[in-house]
Amino acid sequence: MSTRRNFLKKTGLAGAALATSSSVFGASIISKKENSNHLLNETDTILGHGDYRYKLTKNWAQMSSTRIPLLNCHEMVMDSKGRLIMIGDHPQNNILIFDKSGKLLDFWGTAYQGGHGLTLHDEGGEDMLYIADSGWALGRNNKMVKHNGRVAKTTVDGKVIFDIGHPQTIGVYEPGEDFCPTETAIGPNGDIYVADGYGQSRIIQYDSNGRYIRHWGGSDNPDPNYKLMSAHGVAIDYREPGNPMVVCTSRSEQCFKYFTLDGKYIKTVNMPNMQVCRAVFDDDNLYAGVCWSQPKVGKTNWKDHTGFVTIMEGDKVVSNPGGTEPVYKDGTLQKSYQIGEKPILHGHDVCIDEDKNIYVCQWNANHSAPYKLTRI
Repeated sequence: MSTRRNFLKKTGLAGAALATSSSVFGASIISKKENSNHLLNETDTILGHGDYRYKLTKNWAQMSSTRIPLLNCHEMVMDSKGRLIMIGDHPQNNILIFDKSGKLLDFWGTAYQGGHGLTLHDEGGEDMLYIADSGWALGRNNKMVKHNGRVAKTTVDGKVIFDIGHPQTIGVYEPGEDFCPTETAIGPNGDIYVADGYGQSRIIQYDSNGRYIRHWGGSDNPDPNYKLMSAHGVAIDYREPGNPMVVCTSRSEQCFKYFTLDGKYIKTVNMPNMQVCRAVFDDDNLYAGVCWSQPKVGKTNWKDHTGFVTIMEGDKVVSNPGGTEPVYKDGTLQKSYQIGEKPILHGHDVCIDEDKNIYVCQWNANHSAPYKLTRI
């Protein structure tokens, strides 16, 4: 990997501007800029509401997009050294590592061309990464091609510990059922929860060695409590002492669904008009990217830039950076909308540092690197 980095540094390999192409599953080549109404003044743009207000910095990442090209910036985590590790899906680089000033420290990986989900887990004092490759990868003629995906456990510098492949190989999926994982979460005993978000919308539970335990969910599930439509994210909620819960994103249903560690349904938290991605927990808060919303008047499609970020205290939305202020009527959350300036195009994931700043990764955002929202 270091040889590859040196080669790229010497040759200055550039990512030519890629033709516009998109996928309904969200693993898209980033589209060409058609207007600039989302470009706000970086020095005085304040987003958010109440106690959760932020200054937007779009040029936080200090990197050359020609030497280190980007397609989609899918997710980001912070390791024990305070480094910010991002996964994307450009064929020349899958993992980018920044410090908190935005300086690019390292980059590696070409094997995860459907790079989508990234989870960090402390295992005996060593940081481990769990990479979800959705299978959507750039093919010939700059078109995205759907393959079946996989999950890889690696060190932070890319050494592969093991892979979890297609559940068909162990008799869990039927032949012809796609496996396109978008996210992982690690339970308190090391169990691995995989969200097959672009495949069957199931949550598959494995032990810490990658051995199958059970699965639940599915877009065809007749029970509305267990039905998951675009099971895009999965996370573990440790906010209630002694009662960790599995939080699954049902993105097309605009909600989070909570389950016990063994897959028993607990509750649904509705997020009207917000097609949310994975839940990210920090202290008592839940943060999430909103990939799509609909306008108050008219209708848009999944190609349009309609996203923002949402922040919750417990199960209550308290701020929508890049969106309208959350409103409750008789205890029920009303629809939230992207603000007209479009400061955030598609909120795909967020990472929170110790100062409560937010780093925003975006899908389909004009090749942009992550943004920083500095809390004020």
